[in-house]
Amino acid sequence: MASYHLSAQPVKRSEGRSVVAMAAYRAGVLLKDERRGVNADYRRRRGVVHAEILAPDDAAEWLYDREALWNTIERMEVRKDAQLAREINMALPHELTDAERLELVRAFVLEQFVSLGMVADFAIHAPVPEKGDDPRNHHVHVLLTLRQAGGGGLRRVKTREWNSDAMLIRWRKAWADMQNEALGRCDHPARVDHRSLVVRHAEAVRLGRRREAVALARVPEIHVGPKAKKAAGARPPVSKVRKVGPKRKAKQGHLWALARRELRYPDFDRGSRGEWTMQRLSQNARTYEKAVARADLQMMRLRQRQVYYAKASKRRITRGDRSRADGRMVSKSHARKRLAEIAYWINELDLLFFALLGLRESQLVRRTVWSNRLTASRMRGLTRGRVWMPG
Repeated sequence: MASYHLSAQPVKRSEGRSVVAMAAYRAGVLLKDERRGVNADYRRRRGVVHAEILAPDDAAEWLYDREALWNTIERMEVRKDAQLAREINMALPHELTDAERLELVRAFVLEQFVSLGMVADFAIHAPVPEKGDDPRNHHVHVLLTLRQAGGGGLRRVKTREWNSDAMLIRWRKAWADMQNEALGRCDHPARVDHRSLVVRHAEAVRLGRRREAVALARVPEIHVGPKAKKAAGARPPVSKVRKVGPKRKAKQGHLWALARRELRYPDFDRGSRGEWTMQRLSQNARTYEKAVARADLQMMRLRQRQVYYAKASKRRITRGDRSRADGRMVSKSHARKRLAEIAYWINELDLLFFALLGLRESQLVRRTVWSNRLTASRMRGLTRGRVWMPG
């Protein structure tokens, strides 16, 4: 099924990054990096399906030139800790065709970014099977200017409003809505949701959607980036505690304050993020296995009640039976009513049971995939003589 992902992060010069090199890598082209005096050549990069620059209607013509655009931005930023651009990474629905994905990305970028005055340089990437990529891993990278564009080029002052948490929340919701509209137009039943598992689980419980609530009762996986993927075959990356997401109300001691969520990567990186993800997948599989056992037990009890009421619905009540005062006799109408209720709940449990089996199986399959990836990574590390084994 389609999965949701949208993340935003600034491109910082303080981290040693060059926005020219980033643009060349994502588009799979050769660009001259004037600030560093080198050529960023990524023409041999595989998996780049489409790369394009979108800008407001009144934008200067040179803003559509990738090399001129990003070298100009590098010159405009004089500080050592300057923010050069904003990068948006989004997962694309694998259920759509290449043409449908391109149409979806163009519509979203024009509506949410270009309409505000940004110049957007986006590149759509497809999975490369030879590299071991998941065949569903279609995604897009969008590099955005931090200054508004116009006929004279880029404004000298950055637009700070684009950095707000409210803007990011709006983008995330809009991306979910537009994906669902595109999937609906193409008659695909899959849908995505930008909200967290906790929020969606609480809503499912409140609305009485039992199957949905049980399916959402899992811990989320951890994002494993390119640096972390190498941790199993080389030295692990430097781990830091990072604050992510918008500010939300959180209790600090006896007071409530606005705070961002913390991701404690030093805890996650015991071994590698891939191994941590495997642990979470195993935990989810055990959770679903327990839910399967509970559903099976409830089914057995309901079938016992079904046998009891089936006999009661056929029992012939005599005058002597009516005279009994023990109150244990069941009327035929009551028995038939109870049989109908039991049949409904048995059907619901039956659907839940097989859904849980499928969810458990999917978690185990994903764990096997990660295990194979880590094994292959360690083998590559051994051949290079620099394998790192977790302590």
